[in-house]
Amino acid sequence: MSEFFQDPPRLGNQYDDDALLRAYLRWRLPANMLAEIEPDLQRLGARASTDILALGESAESSPPRHVPYDAWGHRVDRIETSEAWRELDRISATEGIVATAYERRHGAHSRIHQFARLYLFAPSSALYSCPLAMTDGAARFLEVHGDESVKPVLARLTSRDPNEFWTSGQWMTERTGGSDVGSTSTIAACEEGDTYSLYGSKWFTSATTSQVAMTLARIEGAPPGSRGLSAFLIQLRGKDGMLRNIRVERLKDKLGTRSLPTAELTLEGTPAQLVGGAGDGVRKIATLFNVTRVYNAVAAVAGMRRAVALASDYAQRRRAFGKLLIEHPLHVETLAEMHLELRAAFLLAFRVVELLGKEECGEANESELRLLRLLIPVAKLYSAKQAITVASEALEAFGGAGYLEDTGLPRLLRDAQVLSIWEGTTNILSLDALRAIERSDVLGEWVADARRRLGGVKRPGLSPCIERTLSALLRIEQYAARAGKAGSEFQQAGARGFAFAIARTEAATLLVEHADALNDDPVAVTSASRWCARELAPLVEADAEHRVGSQFVVRTAIPE
Repeated sequence: MSEFFQDPPRLGNQYDDDALLRAYLRWRLPANMLAEIEPDLQRLGARASTDILALGESAESSPPRHVPYDAWGHRVDRIETSEAWRELDRISATEGIVATAYERRHGAHSRIHQFARLYLFAPSSALYSCPLAMTDGAARFLEVHGDESVKPVLARLTSRDPNEFWTSGQWMTERTGGSDVGSTSTIAACEEGDTYSLYGSKWFTSATTSQVAMTLARIEGAPPGSRGLSAFLIQLRGKDGMLRNIRVERLKDKLGTRSLPTAELTLEGTPAQLVGGAGDGVRKIATLFNVTRVYNAVAAVAGMRRAVALASDYAQRRRAFGKLLIEHPLHVETLAEMHLELRAAFLLAFRVVELLGKEECGEANESELRLLRLLIPVAKLYSAKQAITVASEALEAFGGAGYLEDTGLPRLLRDAQVLSIWEGTTNILSLDALRAIERSDVLGEWVADARRRLGGVKRPGLSPCIERTLSALLRIEQYAARAGKAGSEFQQAGARGFAFAIARTEAATLLVEHADALNDDPVAVTSASRWCARELAPLVEADAEHRVGSQFVVRTAIPE
């Protein structure tokens, strides 16, 4: 009797095999634009399952290494990366993963094209999407807040020439701060004009092999808090290739994203250029964060797509209890739930992509700008949490093989975990969304926009979905009114559930719209129906006294 060996999962062309992506692009892009870009997306989809995938696996197996001293005892602080990692840098340039957005060949739709490319590239890239996110964020910051002096850097950040292309780091996190960037303790001493020397520690700096970085620091004499911070551009190395008064203390030993160089640094008089004028740096740097948070959301759905693709392919290869997994109704149901989570998060993420493109091209009205401000943190926090859930479910779908490192599958879960931490945790982003609501009537505008879009749906079979989504919108409005009367502690304690309710309800609206637009697609209709059958806005019905009292019980149970 021959010995049995299980056939592993396989990936095909990641564009051709992705019915959701292709249907979305047909829905949202002009036909002539899609006809122009689709052959190149097909080519990139093939690379994502061949050479780019191989490079990503190679980079993951050869993580970066910190070399503090040379053979003769000189401090060099060299971070060595693999050839595969460097090749991924070159590919990201030639594929225009950043450049596509700034060429704006297709106006506001250029962001959709760009993020479709990122969506194909990211899961195979060993997280090279992370430096690209910060590069894009820095480029947008310099485009909005910079002057003529930063244009050469901007040109490099948005270049397709791998010999000219630069990436950017993002150095915001300090031991005193974390998400609380107002506690930044880095000091900027003025040397001449807009040139400063920076002194301080940066506890967590990703993409430390980049050529430039954006950071926050407090100019000497500036007031405390976030308003006293200013934004600075650092060029990391001099003409000799050595770091400019930057000491690398160590590389971080992380749960995931192991191929990505992440370091702890000390700035010892590091030359930096003030960008955007002195003060109010946190408000200005939001231009950068908006982009990186959208990257986070798209990377999350890209990771979900990869997990679903692998689990679905494996279900057609693995035989158990006398038949293939795909022939077991319960396993099919599990895969369907994973795909539904992907579909909802995908449409939510690309909703903010659309709004971002309109904002950058001056096509967004004031209401859409406020919607973007609300939906970016909502899309980021929701997609990040769901990416972890789907990755975990995918590992379980493989049984024991999902727990073995040499299958490569555990990396799906390890790398997904960073998504809910980087660029703001779930709680931080929930409060961010709450602040957006407090500063304007954006909640009312969002509800009105959703009702208007639902009112345009023509397909009769979607009426139950519309009714349930309208009911969720009403519950959200009612909850917001009660919470506003109950006070800030009640609002903050419920901010996470509130943000999730907005995310699920916006996703429901998008799923219904999508099903209506693709009236010949039974999967779209079924997905909308399944999603809307859930409780979209299970908001806590307690009053403020109960909520605050519950917090008191928890607080007093924590030992001193």
